[in-house]
Order: sequence, then structure tokens, then C-alpha cells
Amino acid sequence: MILPGATLGVVGGGQLGRMFTLRARTMGYRVVVLEPDPRSPAGAVADRQIEAQYDDPGALAELAESCAAVTTEFENVPAAALRMLADRIPVRPGADAVSVAQDRIAEKEHLEKTGFPTAGFRRVSARGAAGRAFAELGGGAAILKTSRLGYDGKGQTVVGSAAECERAFDALEGVECILERRLSLETEISVVLARGANGEAGTFPPGENRHRNGILDTTIVPARVSGRLAEEARAMALGVARSLDYVGVLGVELFVAEGGRLFVNEIAPRPHNSGHYTIDACTSDQFEQQVRTLSGLPLGSFEAHSAAAMVNLLGDLWAEGPPAWDRVLAIPGARLHLYGKAEPRPGRKMGHVTCLAPTAEEAASRCAQVRSALAG
Repeated sequence: MILPGATLGVVGGGQLGRMFTLRARTMGYRVVVLEPDPRSPAGAVADRQIEAQYDDPGALAELAESCAAVTTEFENVPAAALRMLADRIPVRPGADAVSVAQDRIAEKEHLEKTGFPTAGFRRVSARGAAGRAFAELGGGAAILKTSRLGYDGKGQTVVGSAAECERAFDALEGVECILERRLSLETEISVVLARGANGEAGTFPPGENRHRNGILDTTIVPARVSGRLAEEARAMALGVARSLDYVGVLGVELFVAEGGRLFVNEIAPRPHNSGHYTIDACTSDQFEQQVRTLSGLPLGSFEAHSAAAMVNLLGDLWAEGPPAWDRVLAIPGARLHLYGKAEPRPGRKMGHVTCLAPTAEEAASRCAQVRSALAG
């Protein structure tokens, strides 16, 4: 057990690392961040930042010397770097789980092998294979995705024929891909959970997600699905974590499709964008649970004391100068979170607003008011 007063490490300096660092420091820990960007959001609030690449052996040795345990804030940390750290100090989540989650093919094969429902898929590794894979999935719409490094809709294309599939594969420059059958989607939900090294685990209330241009736009909590489906989603997410022997905070994205059935879409080995509502709406948020699982402490409560809806703030909103925060903060229950990023760019996540309300419908309505206020 690593108690407050100790130093924790985080690999990655983005907004998830920033929110972890803020929570850890509130709880009495010191934090060291490993991140090459000298102006990183996490480094700005940490006790210290080691400015180096994530796989730099000297920097990894320095991080291990400085910290009692290390976590990550994004899934594309080189697994070899995590293994190098794990030779010296606890690393949670572990390299084996992260290596599965950072590769879409490995992820889908693991889910299939362990009995979790997914959309039909095929590996595409060479020219000619894309068209055959499309035919094997039975035709109809499908999505071709790069196996690695895709996020927020990047590296994926909807295809409707074998020829389109081949062209899309060529456009992705021949990197290894996965072709997934496109489901008849009814809604998308996500479950954020935490699991300790002793197997203790719990889930936050499932969120209902809406995307825009492949990027999460809003999350509404509790998800407006039946109680039975919400419990099934929670149980499925916990099962995925057990199958990976996962320790830490995990986001599990699920599709409700094909007549109300659940399918696992993707897993994220870190706190999840759809879980940001927990900062304002839950007794212990996802970042506190990350600190607790990393430090071997008992898990906190997953209870939500309010319904909530979260809307992402992308760099597009800064096109004509800073947004009208006064109008946003005039909306009852609105809580503003900005990530300290210096340069707004289209599609870049700059912050979020969470709206608290007595019901999910009212929270969603307040989020719509936020959208209107930002649009002027």
C-alpha cells in the first residue's frame, strides 16, 4: 500500500494526466510526469516533469527512481517501456493489458476468445485481402480501421463494397487494418470501472454517448436504457476487466444494436472521456479511483449523487476568439473544466462542461443550452 506523501508517476502529459495529477495532489501525493512536450497540461500542475520520449531508457530509469508506482494516461505508451518500469516498481495497468488494448486486432481477438460479443471482423494485412474480407463479412456496410494509433475517428473509413474497401486500404498506405461489420446501431453506451490488484472492482453508472465527426460530443448519465440492459453492460465490462487481469481504471465502449443486444466496441486502458462527469457527479471520481488502484488503497464509492450530461469543448470554438464563458456559467448546474492547452485547433479537446440536474433529461437539456450559448 502506497500512502499519501509518496510520489506517483504518470506516463503522458495530456488532459487525462492533468486530471489524475490534480486529484493525486489533492489526496496528498507528489506527482512526476514523463512527457516530451515542455508545455504539457499535466506537467503544468505536477511537482516535476521529465521532458523525454516515452521509451527513453534514461528517463524511464529516472521515473522509476523518483516514484513509488507509475500509471499511464493514454494507451499508446510503448509496452516495452511499461515492462522496463515494471522490473523496478508497480505499473498499473500492466503492459500485457495495455498491449491488447492498443491494437484493435489483438483487442477483438481477445474479446472473441474470451466470449464477449463483438461486431464481425477480419484482419486486413495486404492488397487483395480487403476485398476478400468484405465478402467474408457478408457484404453490406463495414468500417475499415487501422489496427493501431487510431482515435477520435482517425484512421477509419466506412465502405460499402469490396472495391471501396480496397481503395480505402490503399488510402491508409497499406498499414495493417481491421475490417468490422457495421451494426444496426441503436445507441452507444460506455461503462467506466476500476479494479484493484486484489480483484475488488466496481463500475460507475453507464453513460449514453453521442458522437460528432467521430469524436465524443456528449455523454448523458444515467444512460437512457432499461435497468436490465444497464446491469448487463456493467457485468460485461467487469468481465472484460477480469479477462485481462486488469488493475486500474478501464473504459469499455459498448454498442446497443441488432434489436437491443450488447456488443463490445473498444476498450480504453485509462480513465475515459465519457467518465469526466464523475468529477462533478460522483462521490469518488474516475481519477481518484485511478490513484486508489495505483496505490493499493481500497476503492472509493462509485455512487452518483446527481444526473449529469457532459459536452466536449473542441478547438473549433476558439475560431473567433475565446468562447463566451460567462453565458455558459450562467446556466444552472454548469461546471467548466479547461485543460490548459495553449493552442486551440479544430477537433482538439480543449475542455468540457458538465451539467448537473435532477434527471438525465434535464441534464441533457442544460447541455443543449451550453451548445446554444457557445454558438452565440
